[in-house]
Amino acid sequence: MKKSFVYILTNKYRTTFYIGVTSNLSRRIVEHKEEKGSSFTKKYIVTDLIYFEEFSDINQAISREKQLKNWHKEWKLNLIRKMNPKLKTLQY
Repeated sequence: MKKSFVYILTNKYRTTFYIGVTSNLSRRIVEHKEEKGSSFTKKYIVTDLIYFEEFSDINQAISREKQLKNWHKEWKLNLIRKMNPKLKTLQY
């Protein structure tokens, strides 16, 4: 079964966040960096990967994406810091 990912991108100041879902995380990150991602990421220069989760089912990934998009910013930051305490840009 094909893997799916929920991911969180941010800007260089770590003030704006974007949550997305994809089946190819490395390709999708490149698309965002080349401004072929969403208009939101292009407008706010949100290209640094700081968090991701892997799923075996795309429907689970989509559900998780929707859940995270409804979270308060503080909740998202707490989740990110569990995996990435210094909010460093991740390589995938």
